[in-house]
Amino acid sequence: MWIKNEALPNRDVVLIRIVGGNFLAVACDSAGGIGEKEHDLVKVSPYITGRFTCRVTLMELFAIGAKPLTLTATISCEPSPTGEGLLRGIKDELSACGLDGVPYAVSTEKNIPTCQTALGVTTIGIASIDEIRMGKTKSGDIIYCLGVPKVGNEVSLEDPDIADALAVKRLLAITDVHDIIPVGSRGIKGEVEHLAKVSGFSVQWERLLSVDIKKSAGPATCVVFTAPETLELKGLRPVFRLGTLL
Repeated sequence: MWIKNEALPNRDVVLIRIVGGNFLAVACDSAGGIGEKEHDLVKVSPYITGRFTCRVTLMELFAIGAKPLTLTATISCEPSPTGEGLLRGIKDELSACGLDGVPYAVSTEKNIPTCQTALGVTTIGIASIDEIRMGKTKSGDIIYCLGVPKVGNEVSLEDPDIADALAVKRLLAITDVHDIIPVGSRGIKGEVEHLAKVSGFSVQWERLLSVDIKKSAGPATCVVFTAPETLELKGLRPVFRLGTLL
């Protein structure tokens, strides 16, 4: 059976119930106009595009407690050099998360010349009902943001101020962390307000915020999460307190 989208606040991920009390989790992300082709608007190497597009899907799966099983890369460009660069980035992102053995399927555009970079990544994972990490937020929880929202030319692999898939895994290991939501183009405000709506709470924002809550976070450069007020974050930085859910 399908789990209603409302149970997955504002996410590019869906859960499908399968036999044995487990769930398949399917997450996707796309990137267009980001690369080295003639009409790309953000000029970066295909490798960077591949890494961040793959990263978003892994963050979505990790955030709900799912383990990646396989992925597909839909490369709407020629196999070489663009396709090779994109695939290198995808493989390195998997490797960075300890997922070197994850199998993948790839399709490239071999018939028509393209003038913009375009990529879609879909990652499929699995989780038991006990492992699903969502719908855990409680009244009185504090809303935090890990990372700084960045988009377009601001995004860099070496930036210490952005969140990544490994940071999400570290959050998962903290028992007091409840819901974790990667932030994308709708920004922190959109993610938090939707979480509040589906959880049946209202948001009491902090009076002075140290981060732009309306800005797009691009390829999930930050994540919001809920937890009690007293929390040991084990060196995760930067973290901003956003408000309270009541």
